Amino acid sequence: MRKLFVFLILVVLAAGAQQPDFSKVEIKVAKVAGTVYMLQGYGGNIGVSVGLDGVLIVDDQYAPLADKIKAALKGITDKPVKFVLNTHWHFDHTGGNAYFGETAPIIAHENVRKRLESGGNIKAFNMTIAPAPKSALPVVTFDDKVVVHINGEDIRAIHFPKGHTDGDIVIFFPQSNVVHMGDDFFSGMFPFVDLDSGGSVQGLIADLAQIIPMLPPDVKVIPGHGPLSTLDDLKKFEDMLRGTTAAVAAAMKQGKTLDQMKQEKVLANYADWGKGILNADRFTEIIYNDLSGKKTGEFVKHN
Repeated sequence: MRKLFVFLILVVLAAGAQQPDFSKVEIKVAKVAGTVYMLQGYGGNIGVSVGLDGVLIVDDQYAPLADKIKAALKGITDKPVKFVLNTHWHFDHTGGNAYFGETAPIIAHENVRKRLESGGNIKAFNMTIAPAPKSALPVVTFDDKVVVHINGEDIRAIHFPKGHTDGDIVIFFPQSNVVHMGDDFFSGMFPFVDLDSGGSVQGLIADLAQIIPMLPPDVKVIPGHGPLSTLDDLKKFEDMLRGTTAAVAAAMKQGKTLDQMKQEKVLANYADWGKGILNADRFTEIIYNDLSGKKTGEFVKHN
């Protein structure tokens, strides 16, 4: 129990001084379609499949919110949590693993287990993440894809490499016509792409080029962050990534430095996307570092 407590404290401290008062966080529940609900609190959006077989959750936000998440689930159904799927390893999506993993198997890409087990750095935000306790680790891992048959759904989890991280999976609920994108989709916002965890803006664009044709026009899209979205929202996100990457690549071809790109506001046409955790300057850095082969930890000094 002491190891779990230390892990939870380190996870909370890792997010820095802007961490919220978790006691004031409200978990909001929205029905998406079919068997699927979405929970929003603080951290990554949680997908939920509910039915006679029990509950499957996709991600579990921050550790201090686990009791509130459980209470929100109880407001939907009395059935127990039977499975947990992790879309990637970041603690705002896996912080509740130690809580839910005590009674439900956690399923994730094999890179997620490796990174949780060893801990790591998210250098762009000066965070050091402690190794996770055993109860927080995925017990079922896979390389390419896995299917969970529950609640009349053939829930498909497919690995898409080198997007937000190297362990990203996208979750398809075909019978309900819903997809959970994890952090391969920040709805209406510049995404954080974790280059130090094997992520790549170019890789994310390539992944979206595969994912979008797989989706029906009327699909409901749960993003990793942001409101419930549509296929058109996802396409706009892809277009933004292509446009911003092209703008930075053109400036690099002209021999401009990163500082010059910021001063000249090369992403000025996309400033409206800077309403999340990243503004245009920070996203310029991510694209520049990706295209030049640098890691996130080699960012210039942040404000």
